[in-house]
Amino acid sequence: MQEKGLSENTIFKLLRELHKKDFKYDSGGILSSMCTKPHPIAKKAYQMFLETNLGDAGLFPGTKQLEIEAVQMLGSLLHNPKAAGFIVSGGTEANLLALRVARNMYGVSKPEVIVPISAHFSFDKAADTLRIKLVKIELDENYCVKIQSVKKAITKNTIGIVGVAGTTEHGAIDPISELSEIAEANNLYFHVDAAFGGLTIPFLKELGYDIPEFDFKLKGVDSITVDPHKMGMAPIPAGGILFRDNSYLKYLEVETPYLSELKQATILSTRTGAGAAATWAMLKHLGKEGYKESAQRCIELTKYLAEEIKKLPLELVMEPVLNIVTFKVKNAEKVVSCLRKRGWAVSLPTYPKSIRIVVMPHVKKQHLKNFLKDLKKFIDKR
Repeated sequence: MQEKGLSENTIFKLLRELHKKDFKYDSGGILSSMCTKPHPIAKKAYQMFLETNLGDAGLFPGTKQLEIEAVQMLGSLLHNPKAAGFIVSGGTEANLLALRVARNMYGVSKPEVIVPISAHFSFDKAADTLRIKLVKIELDENYCVKIQSVKKAITKNTIGIVGVAGTTEHGAIDPISELSEIAEANNLYFHVDAAFGGLTIPFLKELGYDIPEFDFKLKGVDSITVDPHKMGMAPIPAGGILFRDNSYLKYLEVETPYLSELKQATILSTRTGAGAAATWAMLKHLGKEGYKESAQRCIELTKYLAEEIKKLPLELVMEPVLNIVTFKVKNAEKVVSCLRKRGWAVSLPTYPKSIRIVVMPHVKKQHLKNFLKDLKKFIDKR
């Protein structure tokens, strides 16, 4: 740190120079991210509540009310208006909280949780932090967890099962209904990671898409992760964790005697209320109709991209279920490197090795047309 501070003009000149190095959502070049450009109203709401701290919620009762109402709205969308939970830093914290409840609820000395190999890497972080063993299950031909393998993996140490509604690599949806039945039959905790799908699947179902149930309508579901900073178009950070009811929170709470509230349940102690305010604003502003329009547009562009990929001709890893397209390419790493030099940020799934595109709200059809032109050039040069 220098002795004397810099002027405002100098500071922002330096910031602009560094910001130029970043990919921009508006360019359409970010095709690898499950996040998107925040909605203008969400940005305004976020900025308005920057000073708030939900870690000391008694000082900010209005902000706390926004969080409660945002959770209620998300819960209602997921067939449970009585859901309890929080707007947290993201899916990682949400998944950690879910596993923490499961561990504390069952009190097993060597706890195990069954997860598909498609589960987000945040579960590895959570398991390491909580000293839980993850039992990873292989996938079927549709890139969903194998149900029979889940059943066989249950032992006396098993405390929970995780299912994914919108896998990070392919957008696949595990057979949540069957997993729910297994969890119920074996008295196990069942968590659904719908960080990506939670604010897409409900609207696609309302639009008539044939997508199985995945939420609190299923009796075995104890908790759900859903991230407003993904398809919800809220600014980062705005994740969400919902539990079936308030009774689950006692497994998370610690005493905070010197603050304005006596107990806390989230991982972060000091946490901004800006994400809760932005989430509340988006859910109120867009409503179901606005989110249905966004989901419809993204899925239509996804189908367009998938059909064009086939014409190149390239093989899709799977037909898109949500707004993610993955396809096989020889020398995929080289192609991805070439695309990046042209301003396209795409990613490389591991099972199988392929190229992955996420069609988020900031992506326009012209962006995809331009991408396809460059992709054709590079695959022709392989």
